Amino acid sequence: MALEEKREKRPPVTPMMIEEEAALRNGSRGLPPGPWAEAVGPRPRTTERHIAVHKRLVLGFAVSILALLAVTMIAVLLSVRFEECGAAADGPPRAGGNGSLSGAARQPPGTGQPPGRPEEEKARGGEAAAAEEKQEEEEEEWQRRRELPPWARPRLPRHLRPLHYNLMLSAFMENFTFSGEVNVQLEVRNASRYIVLHAHRMHIEAVRVAEDKLAGGVRVARSFLYPQTQVFVVVLNRSLEVQRSYNLKIIYNALIENELLGFFRSSYVLHGERRFLGVTQFSPTHARKAFPCFDEPIYKATFKISIRHQATYLSLSNMPVETSVFEEDGWVTDHFSQTPLMSTYYLAWAVCNFTYRETVTKSGVVVRLYARPDAIRRGSGDYALNITRRLIEFYEDYFKVPYSLPKLDLLAVPKHPYAAMENWGLSVFVEQRILLDPSISSISYLLDVTMVIVHELCHQWFGDLVTPVWWEDVWLKEGFAHYFEFVGTDYLYPGWNMEKQRFLTDVLHEVMLLDGLASSHPVSQEVQQATDIDRVFDWIAYKKGAALIRMLANFMGHSVFQMGLQALKRVGKSVNIQEVMDQWTLQMGYPVITILGNETTDNVIVISQARFVYDSDAKPKDPALGDNSYLWQIPLTIAVGNTSHISSEAIIWVSNKSEHHRIPALEEASWLLGNINQTGYFRVNYDIRNWRLLINQLTRNHEVISVSNRAGLIDDAFNLARAGYLPQNIPLEIIRYLSEEMDFLPWHAASRALYPLDKLLDRMENYNIFNEYILRQVASMYLKLGWPTNNLNKSLVQASYQHEELRREVIMLACSFGNKHCHQQAATLISDWISSNRNRIPLNVRDIVYCTGVSLMDEDVWEFIWMKFHSTTAVSEKKILLEALTCSDDRNLLNRLLNLSLNSEVVLDQDAIDVIIHVARNPHGRDLAWKFFREKWKILNARYGEALFMNSKLISGVTEFLNTEEELRELKNFIKSYEEGAAASFSRAVETVEANVRWQRLYKEELFQWLRKSLTH
Repeated sequence: MALEEKREKRPPVTPMMIEEEAALRNGSRGLPPGPWAEAVGPRPRTTERHIAVHKRLVLGFAVSILALLAVTMIAVLLSVRFEECGAAADGPPRAGGNGSLSGAARQPPGTGQPPGRPEEEKARGGEAAAAEEKQEEEEEEWQRRRELPPWARPRLPRHLRPLHYNLMLSAFMENFTFSGEVNVQLEVRNASRYIVLHAHRMHIEAVRVAEDKLAGGVRVARSFLYPQTQVFVVVLNRSLEVQRSYNLKIIYNALIENELLGFFRSSYVLHGERRFLGVTQFSPTHARKAFPCFDEPIYKATFKISIRHQATYLSLSNMPVETSVFEEDGWVTDHFSQTPLMSTYYLAWAVCNFTYRETVTKSGVVVRLYARPDAIRRGSGDYALNITRRLIEFYEDYFKVPYSLPKLDLLAVPKHPYAAMENWGLSVFVEQRILLDPSISSISYLLDVTMVIVHELCHQWFGDLVTPVWWEDVWLKEGFAHYFEFVGTDYLYPGWNMEKQRFLTDVLHEVMLLDGLASSHPVSQEVQQATDIDRVFDWIAYKKGAALIRMLANFMGHSVFQMGLQALKRVGKSVNIQEVMDQWTLQMGYPVITILGNETTDNVIVISQARFVYDSDAKPKDPALGDNSYLWQIPLTIAVGNTSHISSEAIIWVSNKSEHHRIPALEEASWLLGNINQTGYFRVNYDIRNWRLLINQLTRNHEVISVSNRAGLIDDAFNLARAGYLPQNIPLEIIRYLSEEMDFLPWHAASRALYPLDKLLDRMENYNIFNEYILRQVASMYLKLGWPTNNLNKSLVQASYQHEELRREVIMLACSFGNKHCHQQAATLISDWISSNRNRIPLNVRDIVYCTGVSLMDEDVWEFIWMKFHSTTAVSEKKILLEALTCSDDRNLLNRLLNLSLNSEVVLDQDAIDVIIHVARNPHGRDLAWKFFREKWKILNARYGEALFMNSKLISGVTEFLNTEEELRELKNFIKSYEEGAAASFSRAVETVEANVRWQRLYKEELFQWLRKSLTH
């Protein structure tokens, strides 16, 4: 359907890391920061115990994850919930009150405190003191009973259940405040005189409790906020009666904060004027900052939202607008349709003056994309809008479940803590992950935008329709959506082979870096209280979850997998899911399979398994458990090959620490290959003889081995060597064959695997030896492929995606390691841009050229890039210009940039983290970023501490390539000084730096000795 540009004259009738997928970019020696090596009631636990594996579980493994998904899909199809709260009310209940905004909710609250005369303030002060004294008395009584009072417990008490919220808001954008009135219909499950619900950082003006549908109220003895657990407590004069319904009415006001969570504000500049907008981010526990609510996923309810705002703005929420009431004073109130049953963290709204374009799916779903008017006018949202329509149709057909709401709005905002949030019916994206200008966007940028949209739309089925009771198994919905990033992109671009190839480098290889630490954790974690929730939203949940699901999908076959998702009633009834899945979801880490030839018996091999760890000296989380306690049931696919042929694969289920297996046709010159196409979540090691045979095969005829396994061999070899399982020369010998490799994936795997090794070496005196060796491996392919031509007038999505990405990868390696021709070409292109003021740099290598130019050329080039960063309005261009500034060799410029990064008017809050990390990637700035991080930690922690991923991403990015004893001491001393918050991230950081120091001590000289010898031959 043709797109229509519309100006919103009235509100239209119209979803743990995720995880941002932003690449961690290197900033040195012309290496662009982008494409090189992305960094990366509780049930009884059986985690990290010895799990006896029985043969009867072999087939059970194949259906286990599907059975988990079955529960989800059955719930979708039957409209039930994963809740302990019981069945939902039959009809949409109405909240008490007349449905109009109260006087308090209609007036701007100013500073957030209600006005009053001095005598009124004095009276209120006396009342507050008396209430506080009463609260202390009650808490002492609870202590005598050896119980925590209900407001001091980590979870909400279960005696009440919300059925429906009627929420009325007034947004005052001129002073960034809002007022609200919420009416909550409550069902009483157990008698109590306490109502405890979440509320945080707001001023409560009034509270009333009444029996639903009956006259008169229940007298409120007192009420108070309890910041320690972020709850609001209403103490009644009498207990609420079981199986009765009551209405809780709360009038309140709060600030539209200048931060990243709750109901917060953002801004942009249009025609020289700064404009503001308000938008929400409630996941996982921030709805309580916007309205008093039962802010746990188990408490699903329906919501009826009304938003009052100035007529110059429009408002959006999960549902379409039913009616709009215009007032004479230039205000308008939008009343939105009632939502389906949903958790608070998927609720959303926005107040902005954006414009939009729309399209409609075959099934009649209205899809709109809202963005800044200038972005809509340029067509920057058209790509996202078109693929969203196609993807909704794809998911409806794939799952055989229709999209459940009448509309889906995509909202592009300048400031947001994550790449996107899948709020039901109103998905919010940071501009860099949804707006795309075809004239200046690279294939890599298009791929980033595509995969974020694919992920968020998948959540409209897996996540929004059915929500977990609690946060322990968030890995399932996030892992599934992450896996479908590749399946959905394959639907849009069938020739790109995302699931079979790019998944390996972007997900499997990346998460194995993190999961190879002794401080890792299982995908399923216990979450006792709200402060633990951040731990479950990390790349282990997203990427390991996706890798486990992919392992199953490939083992079963994709057609069987798809059919299983459509109708899985039979599976869920007969499989003990927990028993089967303990090995993969409740054990941290992953196994390394070692295959050894048996010298005494022909055609027999020895297969052993052990937990893979980078630092064998690292202390395990549980000192009582050693790595020998881990055991998995592993679907090992295996094939035998020779110089011209490879056999069909066979599967061996490895259940014990060590097993003997007979392999037919295993001749003297034959080699073995395990984990065919890297569908399994484990590494494979071999005896040296087999490694030599594989290296020889790659050199003589690499195409006998599949492209996925060529990439897998490279990644396994580098990481096995880094952890000390292999001699240091083996991976460097493997990549010699790359001069003949014309497929993108092995080059991409090599580039990513070289990245951490490069960072371990880049501040050493002998670094030039390593640098020269890598340049020799790259040189011939660089000359063969050359540079792309300027393609401004060509289609953005080129048919030769693999070829263009290969060329980009090789140019990146050549420039980063100092190829003279590559440096000259980059400098020439930058100089031409400066002199002509016309940017003729090919789109797909712009970030490489920008970074190389800033690294090599003088300060004037840095200032030129800085100027362009400020003047461009294209978000994709702005992103790579900012990253290029971190590539400078000038420490004064790097320090200047670090200090500017904390100015929100210059660098957006979510981008400041990337600036600091990219400076840390630069060997000239690593110590500067580390010093800056320590000095500004209080500011950084205050800004990002509550946002999922952000603190952990920052801590990892700044510390992961520290590699000296002195830096390790500095890290440990810093942690002792700032013990509060981010404990898990700092624990991983210490282990990572200890592993770096250990590698330097044990293997550095071995590597350099081999390199010297190799370069002299």
